[in-house]
Amino acid sequence: MECTDRKCRKTYPIVNDIPVLLNENHSIFSISDFVEKKDTFFKINENKIKKFLKQFMPSLSLSFKSKENIESLSEILLRVNPTPLVLIIGGSIEGDGIKVLKDKIANNIIETDVSFGPLTQIICDAHDIPFHDKSFDCVIVQAVMEHVIDPFRCADEIHRVLKDQGFVYAETPFMQQVHGREYDFTRFTPLGHRRLFRRFEEVNSGPLLGTATSLLWALKYFLLSVSDNQTIRRILGILFNFTCFWIKYLDLLFINNEGTLDGASGLFFVGQKKNTILDDKSLVKQYRGGFKKS
Repeated sequence: MECTDRKCRKTYPIVNDIPVLLNENHSIFSISDFVEKKDTFFKINENKIKKFLKQFMPSLSLSFKSKENIESLSEILLRVNPTPLVLIIGGSIEGDGIKVLKDKIANNIIETDVSFGPLTQIICDAHDIPFHDKSFDCVIVQAVMEHVIDPFRCADEIHRVLKDQGFVYAETPFMQQVHGREYDFTRFTPLGHRRLFRRFEEVNSGPLLGTATSLLWALKYFLLSVSDNQTIRRILGILFNFTCFWIKYLDLLFINNEGTLDGASGLFFVGQKKNTILDDKSLVKQYRGGFKKS
């Protein structure tokens, strides 16, 4: 099946009832990747045993704050509009805390990705979001901005498709090793993350994953560096996750400390669309980590 963009008179394929609305001029992926059902970011036909075991494997990227953040965001959205329309970028699998949002506005959520997955409704690239200006009340990007070639272009696209006064919710790693193979490009400090969303007024922001998680990532990748044998690396990784996962819970003790911002594993940002841009001189004055000038 195919669908046609009447404005540009271009035809796009529909694969397994999922429109592939990809601008190949601004994407590292090709429409043929999806027509031929190739693996892109996620493996489509993952080994069933491996997939089963993953359900019981502790995750270093599990967030303790996502649910709280999404719940707060949901309340804000519903106060503004009882039927908000939400776009999730990178939504082929359910992100931490998203169930809270779905329980409240399940029928008004569009989930997109550059990979087929159980929740993918549309294949598209965040560099060119295939929706009209001012279409959405909220855009959610969890663990996405580190995987795009040009995060600033993607942030501008998010701003474009949001309605006036619409909201963005982003979760992005800071102190974390490569986790997306060849599709992992960028990390952001707290101020770097704020500058990425400089066209938004900050509603809330802070560490999502703390310094204990940063320590875990560093220790795990130190352990993985001792061998180039893939089987040995997999075994070491599994053993590490099961024996050291408890360290992650130390984040609950320290995540709200000022010093955590300077070494957080991940950050979150909630912003409201504005027509003004935060200038860089004002940006640097917003530093609130643990190394303030005396």
